[in-house]
Amino acid sequence: MNMIKTLGLAALLMGSSAGLALAQTQLALSSSQPSTDPLVIAMEEAATRITERSEGEIRVTVYPSSQLGSDNDVLEQIRNGASIAALVDAGRLAPFKKELGILSAPYLVDDWTDYKAITDSPVYGEWVEDLAASSGIRLLNYNWFQGTRQMFTKNPVNGPDDLRGVRVRTIDAPGWLATVNAIGATAVPLPWSEVYSALQLGAIDGAEAQLTGAYGIKLHEVVKNLAFTDHVHLVTGLATSETWFQSLSPEHQAIVTEELAAAGDRASEATVAKGEEVLEEMKAAGVTVTEVDLDEFKALVPGVYEELGLVEAREALTPYIGTAQQ
Repeated sequence: MNMIKTLGLAALLMGSSAGLALAQTQLALSSSQPSTDPLVIAMEEAATRITERSEGEIRVTVYPSSQLGSDNDVLEQIRNGASIAALVDAGRLAPFKKELGILSAPYLVDDWTDYKAITDSPVYGEWVEDLAASSGIRLLNYNWFQGTRQMFTKNPVNGPDDLRGVRVRTIDAPGWLATVNAIGATAVPLPWSEVYSALQLGAIDGAEAQLTGAYGIKLHEVVKNLAFTDHVHLVTGLATSETWFQSLSPEHQAIVTEELAAAGDRASEATVAKGEEVLEEMKAAGVTVTEVDLDEFKALVPGVYEELGLVEAREALTPYIGTAQQ
């Protein structure tokens, strides 16, 4: 029934103009995060602004909690022309444009704010245009910081050795799987919506996630250990259909692009503040926080770049990532 529902929604979105005035355009914003997450709140604000600026000619609806399907499923809908913009990490885009996978590679930069220099670079711009031309996916922006990924586990993690044989949920994309395996754990790809129950049932032993995302699904209720591995600064972006985007007038393209980029900036600032808040709440709920030696983990990931064919992409970005670890 869920698949039928998803397909029905996609069909509605692809043919949204059929029963409406020709001047009106529909856009769905999709996220795996719950409605209380700063990212979704910023999406709702952007939806209002886009409708106001377009004088009602663009109608935007936000779908949190993977209501339109998993991120990979939504990307397929987008490739088929659906008027959806999905918030995804670059690891999910790597199958369509390998070089973009570098954006979710482990220990690429020292701080998430370093991503701005990358996304302002001509190298990134070329990758975005190649992605649109070859896959039909238009990456509108890449400035939505969701938090730094950490290890939430049933047993304490003080170093890589403590992850041996530990089944850790991660995103179902090559880069994420390679990263989790490289730092010692056994990567298990699962939809985000299934993580809580999988931990309850013992199907997995932990999950790597950012603080706000983990708090949003109450991960602290089923695991009581948090290790600050900082393995990926999770910056994400909104990807939409190139066909749909090019069907917009230049004025409407500008409105959508500007408002969604501004929303990403607001969401990122709110995420940082929210992360500090939920960390204290997790501690109060009995979660033990461990500060690990990051150098031990960093020493394990160079092979990830080789495995994914991202060595040249990393070299291309070197002038723009400053103090990032080489």
